[in-house]
Amino acid sequence: MYSDTLWDYRYAQRTHRMKSSAIRELLKLTQQPDIISFAGGLPAPELFPVAEVERASQIVLEKHGAQALQYSTTEGFLPLREMICRHTSRYGLYVTPENVLITSGSQQALDLLGKIFINPGDRILVENPTYLGAIQAWNAYGAEYVTVPCDEYGMKTDELEAALRAGPKFIYVLPNFQNPTGATLALERRKQLIALADQYGVPIIEDDPYGQLRYEGEHIPSVVALDSEYRGNNHATYSGNVIYLSTFSKTLAPGLRLAWVVAPPGVIGKLVQAKQGADLHTSTFNQMVAYEVGKGGFIDRHVREIRKVYGARRDLMLGLMDELFPPGVRWTRPRGGLFLWVTLPEELDASEVFKVAVRRKVAFVPGAPFHPVGGGENTMRINFSNARPEQIEQGVARLADTLKEMRLRLPRF
Repeated sequence: MYSDTLWDYRYAQRTHRMKSSAIRELLKLTQQPDIISFAGGLPAPELFPVAEVERASQIVLEKHGAQALQYSTTEGFLPLREMICRHTSRYGLYVTPENVLITSGSQQALDLLGKIFINPGDRILVENPTYLGAIQAWNAYGAEYVTVPCDEYGMKTDELEAALRAGPKFIYVLPNFQNPTGATLALERRKQLIALADQYGVPIIEDDPYGQLRYEGEHIPSVVALDSEYRGNNHATYSGNVIYLSTFSKTLAPGLRLAWVVAPPGVIGKLVQAKQGADLHTSTFNQMVAYEVGKGGFIDRHVREIRKVYGARRDLMLGLMDELFPPGVRWTRPRGGLFLWVTLPEELDASEVFKVAVRRKVAFVPGAPFHPVGGGENTMRINFSNARPEQIEQGVARLADTLKEMRLRLPRF
């Protein structure tokens, strides 16, 4: 019988760079029913469209059962891809189904992009901080990172050109209500990003899971739509410099594991080849159910309800933080999405704050893992979408008490 030790020397070298998700590991600690968790990026389960999914499942099985339970094409269920094309056209991006690949969640899309683009040692230009799931996906392929700092208006594009001189393979950006900071990339910065990326010949990957979850302010065109306009190829098959990712996880349910990639046809073709080696295709049944749920405009109506609930929870959390958090602590005020980003006094380590907070039965995510080249020990991410209002009230009070306790431990206080 083999022991774990005997297996160790058999693992591929790439596994040395694989690390467990800090968030997933923390979530294990917060499963106790008496802990109020602001840690995960979880949608509110009470908003899941259970009845609509049940009805759609019955229709799919009754009318298309044999097809729904069969193998399918790697590209994805054609009516669903066509529906995505109609949706993107409403926001100024005109694509055809050959521009669209359905993936098993956005995390698979990130992994497939790493598989087709990243050689060991390739540099990826990212916001600092950036989405932890992307770092985790691309570390396995040997990526290195070049970072550009962010402020309340997103990536500081006036510092972008210096980073581009490092020769990155691509730029990765979350322009809308970024995970983890909640910041939104300003319109002029989006245009500057497109122009500089074009000047230096560096493609852009735009990750947009939260774009529809805006609670205030005006919609800002996506980077891919602006790139299409920049190149003058509106109303044609998209063939620009941006790969766009989005998902049904935040608008329907994450358990369906449905997302999509919009890219030039050649890139889609290469992603299809990579996906064939991963899982052949995304669940046929789940795709057909999502199409059945969404084809009559239900998703638009459902998103309006999500915005109302999440917007109220954001406002409640921000108001309580204004009232209860101690001096010296700063946080973002996002106009949408799922997250707030908190910056503590430099002397405070968020991982130490986390230990005390868990003892007080409240949890968050320390911010250091979102910084791919180090730093951020005094930052933390807080989620407001998953907790009910009464939990937000109790949890913010517990967190405020934790921060006050930790501040009293600092020598200068």
